[in-house]
Amino acid sequence: MARVILVRHGETEFNRTGRFRGRIDVPLNETGLCQAEMAARAVRERYRVSAVYSSPLSRAMRTAEPIAWATGLSVQVLPGLLDFGYGEWEGKSFQEVEREYPEQYRLYLTQPHRAMIPGGESLRAFRGRVAAAVEWVASAHPAETVALVGHRMVCRVLVCYLLGLSNADLPRVELDTGSISLFEKRDGEGWVALLLNDTCHLQ
Repeated sequence: MARVILVRHGETEFNRTGRFRGRIDVPLNETGLCQAEMAARAVRERYRVSAVYSSPLSRAMRTAEPIAWATGLSVQVLPGLLDFGYGEWEGKSFQEVEREYPEQYRLYLTQPHRAMIPGGESLRAFRGRVAAAVEWVASAHPAETVALVGHRMVCRVLVCYLLGLSNADLPRVELDTGSISLFEKRDGEGWVALLLNDTCHLQ
């Protein structure tokens, strides 16, 4: 049975101040660096990890590196974990987007499967990308535990996919920076959630 530890990267200034991140390579702030170290300690103490995969963006890589160091591994970049493309919204504050794109912003918050972000990535295509990434990992590590480090949208969409929820259910899923979730792929059952949005290690 493959097990996937899903880790959302640590805090950035864009997280703290409420700005869309997407493909902008925003570094971790001091809080985020601490969260990365604490997540690494929790993973090392709880699990026997065989591989660590990360989005190529530095905020995810910098979260993944302490996990890899703590478990005697190296970080492997997995392009499928790259953050959602927010197009023209990237770098803008939530308030700016709400003011400039009121209808699409409302849909993004309440019915994200219907939102059309100018220049942005299709949510359907994005889900296909991250789902393909996690299934590849499961097939490459069929009896191992693997850590995946990604972004808010990556992790939320993966949770929906792994639990058989639709993209319309996305507003029901929230994962904090530095959080840990655990899923297991069982024969005949599919994916099972064993832990969701755990932040006890950050206290």
